[in-house]
Amino acid sequence: MAFLEMRKITKRFPGVLALDRVDFEAERGEIHAIVGQNGAGKSTLMKILGGAYSDYEGEILLDGKPVNIRTPKDSQAAGIAVIYQELNLVPDLTVAENIFLGREPTKFWGFVDFARMREEASKILAQLDPTIDPVARVRELPVGKQQLTEIAKALSQNARILIMDEPTSALTEAETQKLYDIIRKLKAQGTTVLYVSHRLREVFAISDRITVLRDGRKVGTVKTSEADPRQVVAMMVGREVEEFEPHIAPEKLGTPILEVRNLVVVDKMNPQKRLLDGASLQVRKGEVVGIFGLLGAGRSELLLTIFGASPGIVISGEILLDGNPVFFKSPIEAIKAGVGLVTEDRKTTGLVLTMTAGHNISLAALRRFSRFQFVKRRAEEEAIWGAYEQLNIQPPIPSMPVVNLSGGNQQKVLLSRWLLLKPKVLLLDEPTRGVDVGARAELYRFIRHLAHDEGVAVLFASSELPEVLALADRILVMHHGRIVAEFPPNTPEEQIMFYATGGHLAKGAA
Repeated sequence: MAFLEMRKITKRFPGVLALDRVDFEAERGEIHAIVGQNGAGKSTLMKILGGAYSDYEGEILLDGKPVNIRTPKDSQAAGIAVIYQELNLVPDLTVAENIFLGREPTKFWGFVDFARMREEASKILAQLDPTIDPVARVRELPVGKQQLTEIAKALSQNARILIMDEPTSALTEAETQKLYDIIRKLKAQGTTVLYVSHRLREVFAISDRITVLRDGRKVGTVKTSEADPRQVVAMMVGREVEEFEPHIAPEKLGTPILEVRNLVVVDKMNPQKRLLDGASLQVRKGEVVGIFGLLGAGRSELLLTIFGASPGIVISGEILLDGNPVFFKSPIEAIKAGVGLVTEDRKTTGLVLTMTAGHNISLAALRRFSRFQFVKRRAEEEAIWGAYEQLNIQPPIPSMPVVNLSGGNQQKVLLSRWLLLKPKVLLLDEPTRGVDVGARAELYRFIRHLAHDEGVAVLFASSELPEVLALADRILVMHHGRIVAEFPPNTPEEQIMFYATGGHLAKGAA
């Protein structure tokens, strides 16, 4: 009988079946990895075990006895601690206060025993990073040390089951190795560790068994010692690409428009962590180049750096536009040079939700419609209507608030914005996120039109492999901040995923 059993777990979100009768089990003192592509259901399954979701079907057993986990408190009472992918810390509290939040040691009359709390926090932090001051405010720490604080918080609970969801995403290599040592000690003490990761190299380095999820279903469980990275990748993929149109390669390509050479960018808060680690690429006129990579690969960081909005500090490398070195200090400079960007999160960093759809379209091209600081409204309206017709934006009412449009039509509005500017290079980050299949096909056709017919150099990043295969003329694979492979669009999914997960680095694979 397994120590932990999850039977027939089903979880639905509006319009989405996230988990479909999933069975999962783990032994006491086992390091069990859960892997799968983005959207496979890994984090959802762990959030159910952690009590983050209450409305699910199925049952959970510990030591053969049913447990009712519907809240985080239920999960903690069952001896389960969770380290979520997103940091869950209070920035203005100290490290020690965060570690023992809700479980503060007390003395007489119920007052918090701060001295004891700091002492206990120091003991836990000594295992991870003795340089972390337990009385430091969390907001003052680099991201890597915040992640270690989150881990210390979970360790302080002396849990029987420890869930780690992408725990190394903000850690340096040295910090990661230290975390491995902690995990192995916990295993020796009988703690069951459930380890969720996109990185096969980590999975093969630390786990005893691997369970693979795909599209909300369990594909299978294998012993790590008997498995091969290629076998695990094949289990992760297996998705049909029928919903996407077949790829149509351009007849001819122009000269290189955009080049990136050995770009190195480090985290502003943690200079030891590299967001980009020698990334290099080239995009030619009339070409659609797709970047595929998993969480933390550096896709968004690369596009933002090219656009003059780097989330980190550029240490070395160069960017060339039309063969000339450029380094944009701001997006305004990039736009003036003919570079556009459709960001990953259209509602936060793309659209101005309080404006109309039409004004969102013309926003970046107002110079074109203005004279002596006055906007020529007729010329602006004509350009907006032209964009509406070209992209079939529905409903055809430019005066409608953009927030009222569907996700697909909001994305068309963002693309229309750059259509008016006629860029040399168009950068797209997750170009069809949250877009239905019908609108997605329209967006694909328009992106191909921009490149193949208008001669725009298109560079897009996506976490959806079928999308990259359907849209890209050439596929670049990112892993840990660098381009690790290049493939034509007819490459098998397994081969691309193998490199994206770092499979070529695991078990000495070639």
